[in-house]
Amino acid sequence: MNPPAALILFVALALPGCRAGDDENPVVLRLGSGEVRRAAFLAEVARFEARGGAPLAPEAKRGLLEDFLAERVVELEARATGRLPPGASDEQTRAAVQELLAEAAAGAAPVGDAEVAQAFEARRESYRTEETVTLSQILVPTLNEARDVLRLLRKAPREFEQLARARSRGPEASQGGRLGAFGRGQLPPALEQAAFRLAPGAIAEIVETPFGFHVLRLDERTPAAEPVLAEVADRVRAELERERADQALRAYVRGLLARAEVNYEAALSAPDAPR
Repeated sequence: MNPPAALILFVALALPGCRAGDDENPVVLRLGSGEVRRAAFLAEVARFEARGGAPLAPEAKRGLLEDFLAERVVELEARATGRLPPGASDEQTRAAVQELLAEAAAGAAPVGDAEVAQAFEARRESYRTEETVTLSQILVPTLNEARDVLRLLRKAPREFEQLARARSRGPEASQGGRLGAFGRGQLPPALEQAAFRLAPGAIAEIVETPFGFHVLRLDERTPAAEPVLAEVADRVRAELERERADQALRAYVRGLLARAEVNYEAALSAPDAPR
């Protein structure tokens, strides 16, 4: 299983710092014979501040340090276990780190059927399908134009797509006016009120909004539906597997950091990196 890309952005560290070095570039992380010095972290701070255009606040800098240490401790472990030769390229380093994380994620316990059923019950509301309407529209700038469009559609409703391409000013005109599917709360109130009153295939009366005058057609209505375990079991299982893999990865990184020497004080009390 590939590790989630956002894994090490959320690792929580709670390790005491070791004694700061006396030099100007002290070690901030040591695992076995491998080490990372303060200058590497200052360079990381400088990159973030350059992107944001402002100095990092102390809390943000500490969060960045936690992420930095979590990333680097896995790299040090890759070197300590012989997966990275001296002078390895950045690509080789990334590959070795991904290999270690993938092995840690693969060690997560499998998800059983009983766990899937239990999670489904606990999260049932999140799997509920809300009512949606699929709409097409012809959007014109004046009421007279809208009345003319509506008059033509009442005579020839099957010409909706052709009229939309010819007359609509909406960005979806080239697609025959097809807007897509919407749930409640996703449309301007006036459009929502008109749309959810329609029967499939019906055309609404003219609706005015700040965008102009809309002639709506309801293409399809999907009713709300209560979830059924058999229909969402694969989705539930995949969610649980991702969560379990995240937990395994976090535990793995915490374990590496527990074996390492981490010097928060040396990193966070350092002067700002030169810009």
